[in-house]
Amino acid sequence: MRLWSLHPKYLDTRGLIALWREALLAQKVIAGRVKAFKNHPQLERFRNSAAPEKAIENYLMGVWEEAKGRGYNFDRSKIGRVYAMNRIPVARAQLKYEFDLLCTRLKTRDSIKYQELSTVRKIKCHPIFRLVEGGIEEWEKVKRKIT
Repeated sequence: MRLWSLHPKYLDTRGLIALWREALLAQKVIAGRVKAFKNHPQLERFRNSAAPEKAIENYLMGVWEEAKGRGYNFDRSKIGRVYAMNRIPVARAQLKYEFDLLCTRLKTRDSIKYQELSTVRKIKCHPIFRLVEGGIEEWEKVKRKIT
């Protein structure tokens, strides 16, 4: 499961669809409707928010808005209500790590999107997050150094 901290606009079609499915699964896990993945580390930041179910619904809304802007027909009714709430902090190094990870994947999967991202100088985070100074998050499972 990968719940990207970066803005969904950076994802290719395959990545955006996968994010939608994984975030819907995360929504079920957080609501206690699915037992699998209940200890997944990427859910920690949602669980640590003041209102975990609202946080994941707002996260899904950001993904849905990106999909709608691209002309995709993701089912809005699966999200539920969207709430005003404080944004969740995400560390600058975490955002950079994820961006580099995405670029590594896109290098072989979608060369056009990879080239598009090569011009990005200021990485934007998903609208539910707010950027703060800091390193890679403790919940991140760094498998290897991204170059």
